[in-house]
This record gives sequence, C-alpha cells and structure tokens, in this order.
Amino acid sequence: MLNIRVLDQFAKPRALDLKVLPGKSRTTEIPCDNRAQMFAKNPDVQRLMASGKRFSRAEQNDEYKKIVKEISPLVGSAGVSIEVFADFDTSAELMLAQGEEMFAWIPNAYIKYPCIHEGLRAAKMSVERGMRVNMTLCFSQEQAAAVYAATRGAKEPLYVSPFVGRLDDRGEDGMSLVRNIREMYAGGDGHVHVLAASFRKLDHLLESFALGAELATSPAKILEQWAADGFPLADQNFRYKAVDSKGSALRPIPYKELNLSASWDSFDLKHELTDKGIERFVNDYKSTLTTAA
Repeated sequence: MLNIRVLDQFAKPRALDLKVLPGKSRTTEIPCDNRAQMFAKNPDVQRLMASGKRFSRAEQNDEYKKIVKEISPLVGSAGVSIEVFADFDTSAELMLAQGEEMFAWIPNAYIKYPCIHEGLRAAKMSVERGMRVNMTLCFSQEQAAAVYAATRGAKEPLYVSPFVGRLDDRGEDGMSLVRNIREMYAGGDGHVHVLAASFRKLDHLLESFALGAELATSPAKILEQWAADGFPLADQNFRYKAVDSKGSALRPIPYKELNLSASWDSFDLKHELTDKGIERFVNDYKSTLTTAA
C-alpha cells in the first residue's frame, strides 16, 4: 500500500490516502515544490497580504520554517524539499549557508538548489557535508549529467527534478527528458534519483510510472483524477501520447551520449527555462517582502 499525502495550494496539509497494490509502484508524492509559492499561497499569508501586510525576510523565513515543519511528518522518508533563495548573483557559499540552516529544521530535509553553476557548486559542498539535496529547474540531459558528476560520492540518494510540463508548454516532449535521464543514469551508481515534476495531466504521472522515475510530484487535482479513474497503472496496455492540450504532437528531445565520469563543470548548464524559472521565483519571493527588506 502506498499512502500519498497531498498539499492544498502548497500550504495547508491534508491527507488523501491513495491505496495502491504492493509492488505496483514506488512513486511517492512530494508536494513542496516552490518556496515562494508555498509561502504566498498559504491561506493565512494571503489574508494578511490582502490587508496590505508585507513581510521582512526574517518573518518570511520563520513562516516558511513553520510550514515545512507542518509538512515533514506527512511525507516520511520521501522528504521535504526546502528551497534556498537563489538569484543569478547568489554565490554557492551563500546558498550553502542557507542550506545548512534549513537542513537542521527537520529530520527528512532535502535542500533545493537550482541547476546553475553556483547551485551545482553548493550541491557539491552540501553532499560533502552529508546533506541531502534536490536539484531543481532541470530542463536538459546535460544539467542532469552535471548533477550526477557534482554529487558523486554522496552518502545518501539525492534528487534531480526535470520539469516536464514547462517543456510541453513550448512544444517539446518533457517526458522524453525523463526517459533520457533514466537511460543515462542506468549506467551509473544510482546515487541520483529522478523526481519527475511539473505535471500538467494524468498521463504525465502514469508515464513517470512506466519510465521508472523513483519519485514524482503532482498537483492534487491530478491525483484526485487518478483516484476517480480507479487508480489506473502503466501496464503493458498503456501508451503515452506526446501531445499538447490541443492534440498537436510534441517534439521529442534527442538522447545524448554523455560521459558521467567527466567533470561536472564541463557540461553545458545553460537553459532558457532554468533562467525563466529563477526569474519567476525571485519575483514571487519579492512580492511578499516589505520594500525595506
């Protein structure tokens, strides 16, 4: 049996127990995906902001810590990904300092860094200190290869999070990235797990099962649809259709032969969607702050 816990709007925990037959799937929902959204969409925070309240950085951090602690017992060993503040000017050392503080908040913490140069440097230093990490905003196989290389020797498995839906949104088959990363990692030591993210539809969840992604994060509405449909699984009859919301075919992302033994900084980390994701995160974060913060 797999018990999946769902967060409503990244804010108030509520349990939705989805019972799956043993051995059918190991995929677990990990609902905290975006620090800024988790904070800004919290109902208590929204009420305060509607009255004109804005928060200092310390106040936001305290509220974020409270939300994380509330979530922690719901997800168990799957863990809670706790996101550091990182813009394009944030050094790896500053990310690490935040991460070390956050890692002490709960026993099942994964510190979330972006797939950019300084984020990878922070991840490397983190795993050397025995911390668990989740590398977010992954949109390319080269980024995933860099994650593997930078964290080689990690004492515990860590996550890389390919964002499926955002690739679909621009006409690319996001699930083919998950497939490519899984194929590439098959020749490795297994220290990086794939956390498929940014789902737009139920078939994304089912295809993540079919591809063997170790974990997935999904909006509650997709899990509720899955439950309403009787918990279908990706059996031999399942065929994933790589199409957009209008039924147009998505472009497959070609597989690359990459050397996982190469230095992490030899891989091309640049991706337009990673940059846009960081910009969106920073804007969401700043929208809740006082002008003096």
